[in-house]
Amino acid sequence: MVDIANPHDRFFKEVLSRQEVARDFIVHYLPSDIVGLLDLESLEIRKDSFIDKELKEYFSDILYGVDMKGGRSSYVYVLFEHKSYPEPLIGLHLLRYMVRIWEQAIKLGETRPLPPVIPVVVYHGRSKWKVGPEFQDLFDIPEAMEGVLPDFGYLLCDLTQYSDEEIRGAVTLKAAFLLMKHIFSEDLADRLPEILGFLRDLMNKRSGLEYLETVLRYVASGSDHIREEEIERGLDQVLREKEGNIMPTVAEQWIEQGMQRGMQQGMKQGMQQGMQQGILQASRGALIEVLEDRFETVSQTLRNRLKKINDPDVLKSLHKKALHAVSLEAFKDEIEALLA
Repeated sequence: MVDIANPHDRFFKEVLSRQEVARDFIVHYLPSDIVGLLDLESLEIRKDSFIDKELKEYFSDILYGVDMKGGRSSYVYVLFEHKSYPEPLIGLHLLRYMVRIWEQAIKLGETRPLPPVIPVVVYHGRSKWKVGPEFQDLFDIPEAMEGVLPDFGYLLCDLTQYSDEEIRGAVTLKAAFLLMKHIFSEDLADRLPEILGFLRDLMNKRSGLEYLETVLRYVASGSDHIREEEIERGLDQVLREKEGNIMPTVAEQWIEQGMQRGMQQGMKQGMQQGMQQGILQASRGALIEVLEDRFETVSQTLRNRLKKINDPDVLKSLHKKALHAVSLEAFKDEIEALLA
């Protein structure tokens, strides 16, 4: 799952891979008693340097390491897992990730005590998250057997349950989370100027422009309810100062050129066609992500089969069927039945 076409997952990775954003998230969204134990100045991403080749095949999201306060030698890992749809088996997936983290820690000589792992799930899907927060919620067993099963819970950050005012953090995190919360909303075009407005002060910096490009690319490929001209109008509205002059930044060129550089690279046949292709690619990516989460391996043959489907309604229907298919073979039968 390293190279995922899903725009929601890709955007989440780009945002939370920024050290300052991850630190900001921990401060505002993790329980204060846990935050108080952590030396956040020591926070560092560990995905590329820590995870071996085998583990990369299983990891879907982002891993950070951080020291504990008070001179303790203990090291804590914060595992960020992103979902844009409810995943009934999230506890099992997290347990698999956690065990592999500990296995790799042992290989590196970190034996006893093993480093704690804090699993964090960030959710922003269309439907309500109804998955229990405890691993043992996956079982229906007598109380006497509870002591022989793994017992842990994950921390859930469900953006759909926050009001806009309750979404906190510095402008980079706040804008990203507001956008993720509303990415499926039909009124995203109306909300976009306010969301982009949080980034106004960053737009005179090169890093700010790069982040703005990331945001615009996500809007273009992640939403089914916004048109090119609405994105352009929202950006234009934010960039205009009180005097009505466009701010002198590279972003001005995006407006003049239809944002071809800022939204979709390689659009040779017009923005509309590029956005349509982006929607199809995003739909296929989201579908493959569900299949990989549920069945781990998706063959290249099946991937090629999905690439030939160019109807977004068909892909949407297959996405629903993937969530309930009892096996990968059963899902393949669903494809053939739907396209027959």
